[in-house]
Amino acid sequence: MAIPTVLITGAAKRIGAEIARAFGTNGWHVIIHYGRSAEEAEALAAELPSAEAIHCDLADTDGAVALVKSLAGRIDNWRALVNSASIFRYDDATDIDRATYNRSMIINAKTPARMAQAYLAHARADGGQKKGRRVIHVTDQKLENSNPDFFSYTMSKHALDATIEMLADGAAGPDDRVYGLAPGAILASHDQTADETDQSHVLNLLQRKTEASEISDAMLFLAEGHLASGETLFIDSGQHLLDQPRDVIYLARNTENHAQAQGA
Repeated sequence: MAIPTVLITGAAKRIGAEIARAFGTNGWHVIIHYGRSAEEAEALAAELPSAEAIHCDLADTDGAVALVKSLAGRIDNWRALVNSASIFRYDDATDIDRATYNRSMIINAKTPARMAQAYLAHARADGGQKKGRRVIHVTDQKLENSNPDFFSYTMSKHALDATIEMLADGAAGPDDRVYGLAPGAILASHDQTADETDQSHVLNLLQRKTEASEISDAMLFLAEGHLASGETLFIDSGQHLLDQPRDVIYLARNTENHAQAQGA
């Protein structure tokens, strides 16, 4: 029986790379998708016991679907598709930026949804007693703790989240599972400084930094398929249970500015 294979989009860097390492060191063959980070993807593939790097522009939805169909034709035990890639660009509730909106909705929602449809239609998984295939969408804790910042990004993650239950009910087989994984603040993002990152990442109920390893551990758990299909795990130290008026990037910035003003 072939070892299980996982395709992880956006796996050359950041959280995607951590997820890839977790699967790779736990006996999976990892297909590392990349857009522009060819050097990083190839280096990561060389680092893992069984891996390959593959390019696709996720703004080309038809190309992404063709990639899935091509892989399905040559992989005997394709056990999981992890849609991790996304773009995170700023606009706000007062004015949608058209270009940001279009790219966010395509790359963050439309393409992963169509890749999932193609995967569930064509991929084979010979998993022995561990039957079935897994689709795991990376969403965001903003699903439950929305704020006006990164407006198009947040819309796109809500759109992706909406596909989870629909795919689970309408496209997956009885042994398949479709899941969401919703992280909170994990790594520095947008234009954050190191100090801002340290401050913003503890703005959660537990007042602690959520580690990247917690995301990869949750991915491995979901890949086993123990939960009912259609479920989402929030890995954010309770951040989604708060009602934060702005993204934590700007909450941390405002706190720092206030402290500086008080010191002056």
